[in-house]
Amino acid sequence: MRIAHEVSDALAAGRPVLACESTIVTHGLPRPRNLQVAREAEELVRSLGAVPATIGVLDGEAVVGLSGAELDRLAGDAGVAKLSARDLPVAAVTGVSGGTTVAATAHLAHRAGIRVFATGGLGGVHRGASTTFDESADLPALARLPIVVVSAGVKSVLDVPATLERLETLGIPVAGYRTDAFPGFYVADSGHPVTQRVESPEQAATAWRAARELGLDAALLVANPVPVEHQLPPAEHDAALADALAALGAAGITGQDATPFLLQRVRDATGDRSLEVNVAVYRNNMTLGARIAAALAG
Repeated sequence: MRIAHEVSDALAAGRPVLACESTIVTHGLPRPRNLQVAREAEELVRSLGAVPATIGVLDGEAVVGLSGAELDRLAGDAGVAKLSARDLPVAAVTGVSGGTTVAATAHLAHRAGIRVFATGGLGGVHRGASTTFDESADLPALARLPIVVVSAGVKSVLDVPATLERLETLGIPVAGYRTDAFPGFYVADSGHPVTQRVESPEQAATAWRAARELGLDAALLVANPVPVEHQLPPAEHDAALADALAALGAAGITGQDATPFLLQRVRDATGDRSLEVNVAVYRNNMTLGARIAAALAG
């Protein structure tokens, strides 16, 4: 693992650092919009007084704090891999390049000493998991990584109530950011509640410190809803999701192919407005993540 000098210097000096995942760059957004959004996000983090540490893998080497040229390379290569934590050892041997998922990014951020990580949406329990056992590696990873993770809940194509149950079982505290509703990524309210909330970056930072003092090892998940003015209209979202689920059943698609299929159907049905929500979610989470990092540094 290689840590950029800017990142290691900031960590050594106690300045705020925010970890950022790279799968939104490699797999989440179309080219060339992906690079534009990634650069804008890093500039936003800097404007809030934090150092952005975008994490990815280049030629098998995990990099914490991609340079501009390295980010360009990952963003421009359609053939790069999507790497979870379990993929990192073999990627190191085979020299693979790729974007890192929430699980991989959180793991590498923690090893580097970064305490706050902002992403778009967390992976969760997939629909039909009671028979397929299809559950994102993000959940068990966060159960053992004591960092702050800022996300807009999970994408609504997943099984949201089952995901919340798993978060509880794994002992991962979930705090709504100024909300009592668990976000549904595209919409501010998934229809399911959260039982705890924080009202400020300072409260989130204090909660993280309390968890460390109590000897708890899980991440603190700060569920940050997309601003209502940027969400998909709930009725439009519900109709698009219902149609996508019906098409999934008709096509007989299961396993790893199900979520990309559903997300593409939602995107097609909403005329790419879901893509703009994705960007709004990411910017909103970067903003909060940078402020929490600053509160922890302070």
